[in-house]
Amino acid sequence: MDTRKPPTHPRYIWQHRAWPQLTFDATALARALDQARLEQGRLLGLLGAIGLEQANAVQRELWVQEALATAAIEGEQLNLASLRSSVAHRLALADAPGADRSVEGLVEVMQDALARHSAALDVDRLCRWQSALFPGGTSGIRRIAVGRLRDQADAMQIVSGALGREVVHYEAPPSAQVAAELNTFLTWFADTAPTNAAINGIARAALVHLWFESIHPFEDGNGRLGRALADMALAQDMHAQDPQASPALVRVYGLAHQMLKTRAAYYDALNHAQRLRGIAPEASTLDATPWVQWFVQAFTHACRASQAVVRDATVKAQFRQQAAQCHINPRQSKILERLLAAGHVGSGGGFLGGMSNEKYAKITGASKATATRDLADLLALGLLRVEGRGKATRYAVNVPGWEQPTLKL
Repeated sequence: MDTRKPPTHPRYIWQHRAWPQLTFDATALARALDQARLEQGRLLGLLGAIGLEQANAVQRELWVQEALATAAIEGEQLNLASLRSSVAHRLALADAPGADRSVEGLVEVMQDALARHSAALDVDRLCRWQSALFPGGTSGIRRIAVGRLRDQADAMQIVSGALGREVVHYEAPPSAQVAAELNTFLTWFADTAPTNAAINGIARAALVHLWFESIHPFEDGNGRLGRALADMALAQDMHAQDPQASPALVRVYGLAHQMLKTRAAYYDALNHAQRLRGIAPEASTLDATPWVQWFVQAFTHACRASQAVVRDATVKAQFRQQAAQCHINPRQSKILERLLAAGHVGSGGGFLGGMSNEKYAKITGASKATATRDLADLLALGLLRVEGRGKATRYAVNVPGWEQPTLKL
């Protein structure tokens, strides 16, 4: 029996009498869920068609981008080199150097959530995840409770704004309620696993994220853990659909990267879902349909963005094969790799201003005369195309559809 007294003026979903009965309108979301499945299938199909080695390389890089994104959402900037080293270390690559402890902790959490998606999820496991995120026991220079649920007497609030003009976006359940709230969540998480229930797996991942973030069980790290749990739920869903599929494929969805790109909308949707706007006091369930719809659409956009990454990887592989047949020199190979790595405008990248004779000479250490000959040779081989004239002459990799960003004069 629930003996909690309802607050006089409830504002948040955990204060409602129906909490935590989160529901969504499956009929209203049917089209969005079908589209999400379609884009998911297209992405996995593309990965399956490019070959194991290339697919693994794409997965590794997308794992790095996901880790960068889930940290950046919280305002934490990770060192890219350390992150790549940590991912390589986790994949047991022979040339993997040591990694930064804080970076390693996040990567370890992400890996555990996917590689052991079917293992029991309990309070101890969550506490170990949270501890891994803060190996020094601090968040910045502030000491925090690590490896245990929050227990501070003060309210756990999500606040923004200047000192003295703070805006409270959300207030989580009191610390005294957290253990019971988390146990209820974990029971539901086990009971609704794809092998036990008929709930749509993508929608379930949305509810997992909303519910965990609403409890906010730790003093810090809740956002990163909540996104890891959403990925874990998606891995369980993938395994239910195809037991032979690698749970690591969840990394290629790029969900955290999509959330980072639309961070304001992400926070707004989550904040709206956590408040009692439009929910009648006498309701027997809490309708989370708008949040689930936002999450499903974000998942769909993420799959489309990752499809473009896979297609670009295919184009790059074909271009490298073409270049290898031309027997170019090491300087030319270095420049082509620099241009390929930079990407193009459509992928959100590109080599700013294009490659020039001067840039070629500086990057390779060659003389300007040698740079001119090398560029002319690459142009004749069809590996580069020329843009502009005279002093404005610039070169770009000759890949159809690839546009390079231009300098604004």
